[in-house]
Order: sequence, then C-alpha cells, then structure tokens
Amino acid sequence: MELGISALSQRTEKSAAGLPLDRVLIGDCVNLMNGLPANSVDVIFADPPYNLQLTNELLRPNHSRVDGVVEAWDKFSSFAAYDEFTLKWLAAAKRILKKTGTIWMIGSYHNIFRAGAILQDLDYWILNDIVWRKTNPMPNFRGRRFTNAHETLIWAAREPGVSNYTFNYDAMKALNEGLQMRSDWQLPICSGAERLRDETGEKAHPTQKPEALLHRVILASTKEGDVILDPFFGTGTTGAVAKRLGRRFIGIERDHDYASKAIARISKVQPLSPDVREITAGKRQLARIPFGWLVERGLLSPGTLLCDITRRHVAKVRADGTLICADAKGSIHQVGALVQGASTCNGWTFWHVESKGALAPIDLLRQKLRAELH
Repeated sequence: MELGISALSQRTEKSAAGLPLDRVLIGDCVNLMNGLPANSVDVIFADPPYNLQLTNELLRPNHSRVDGVVEAWDKFSSFAAYDEFTLKWLAAAKRILKKTGTIWMIGSYHNIFRAGAILQDLDYWILNDIVWRKTNPMPNFRGRRFTNAHETLIWAAREPGVSNYTFNYDAMKALNEGLQMRSDWQLPICSGAERLRDETGEKAHPTQKPEALLHRVILASTKEGDVILDPFFGTGTTGAVAKRLGRRFIGIERDHDYASKAIARISKVQPLSPDVREITAGKRQLARIPFGWLVERGLLSPGTLLCDITRRHVAKVRADGTLICADAKGSIHQVGALVQGASTCNGWTFWHVESKGALAPIDLLRQKLRAELH
C-alpha cells in the first residue's frame, strides 16, 4: 500500500527515472526498494532498528520507568535474524543507489558493528565513521556502565574506487566557522518543541532524530534537487529537512501511524528561498571555464596585453586562447610559469588586465562568465 502526500508540495511528481518523489510509501522497505528503478537515488539515510535486546524494564532511582524502545519493530529472535534483515535491506539499497551515490547508516553499539561488517561484505566503501556526541544524553541509572553518550554514523560510497560522490567540503568548513569539519559531531538529542508527541503527551516515536543532525548530513552530501531516500522514515525528520533545503525525498515506513505523523509534519515545512539555501561551493564543484572562452565571448579581445601585478612581465592574448611574449608561448599557466622561471603557475591570478586605469586579475572575468553560464 502506498500513501501519497501531494498536499505536502506542488512538486510532488514522478521523476524522469520513475521515482515517486516527495512521497511516503507504506510497507516493507526491502520490497518497496526492490520495486524502484536501479541506479536512481543520490543518497540514502538509514536509521534501522537497533536490536536493543531489552529484557527488563529500565527504572530510575525513584523507580519511575525510563521511556525506552520497547516497540515490536526493534525485536529480533536472534543475531542471525537481525543479520539476515540487515543484509536484505542493504542489498536493496545498493541496487537503487546511483554509482556516485552514498549511504548514511546510524546505530548504537548494539548493531552498528554488525551492520558495518555486512556493509563491507556487500562491497560498499566506507568514507567516514562519524561519532555523534550527544550534549544531553540519557544517564546510566543503574551505575553499572559508562553513560552511553554517543551514536555512530557510517558514511559509505556505493562501491570502491568512486571519487565523484558529493561532498560539500567548503560548506562544512563554513558551517564550522572556517575550520575543517571533524568526524566527531556534538549535537543535542531531539527534545523540546521539535519532539513529536501523541495525544497523551508521550513521545510519538522513541528514536526521533534531531533535525540538526539531518541538516548536517544533507548539507554535506547532497546537491539541490538530489533525491534522498529514507527506508526507515519514522516521523519524517529526513523529509522535513530535505524539503526545507530544496532536496527531493522518498520515505518508506511500514507503520501507518508514524507515516501519518510524518505527512502532517512535513506539510507544515516551508522550503527556504533559493538564495538562502545556496551553499558555499568549493573549487572542485565549480564549472570549468577555459581561458579561451573569455576570448570567444568577447570578454578579452585578441591582441589584449596582460601583465603581472608589478607590470614586469607582459604577454599578448591570441585568438585561440593562448598567450605569446618575447620568450614564450602557450597557455596562461605555461607562459606565467616560463616568464618567472617557475615550475608551475596559476595563470588566473598571475595575469592581470588593465581596466579603467587599474589592474584586475583575469580571474574576475572567469567569475563573471561562470555566473552568466550558471
């Protein structure tokens, strides 16, 4: 059975690949993923059952019950049964991921090592393990162990050898005040107004993840318009954040009540405006602009003289996008290196053109052309 959510957004549609975009599909995640087109999803975020193996009620020192995970969906008859379940859904996920796609899987010490081993058995390629350090974890009430203050996320490429998966390095650096983002993330658990409640005031879902966590995951590993699939959708955190950030989502959830709450939640989310959701792009993500294109587009005319910032070296632009001077000819980089007696040179920043009595690097013209093409 499938529950569409066209009320969520006027964008609800099927993609060119036949994907049910911005919808919640109700049913078994393996069967539903196997029914989707192969090589069609950009990113998968999976928060599978943890198989906590709880046998007794957990009580606080005052004998009140701790609100833990007691739902049937987290119970498995054995480790073998859990491993079989994990193998099936990870295999189904791999089939629908694009060759450049990645998967995020989150878990606790109860399951993450077993699931990580199966991930590797299926020839996924682990890129990072992320430690989510909770700023407000549940204390250990019995005092017999350390407080479980973190969960682990595994981020993996669909297969070894793929290098063109999406990683928005510069956006992550900007998010971290100019410092390289590390693999230990300090974020609070889901609480307060963000925590969904049922009619009695109890948690609507015992393991609802904070939107801050999904914000970082989606911002790090997707581009605007990418399709993110969550096979354990729950109350829809992935969909809510994806919609806000201008991404498309597919949620799979077997529990009708969770799915209904997710639909209601996501329907209230307003996408950010394009200028606000645009992220910092690194050099690797920028469109390549050959120097010759500047000549073709008339931004630099053949015969224009270029010089370095000290005006010591001068070269002339040729019609084919090369430079020529008394001692050298070739690309902007080759001629820049030769006139300096250097092994390499970034011609975009070395060469300048005179404009209104001042020198400006030709890289400004490249940026102008890139903006026009974008």
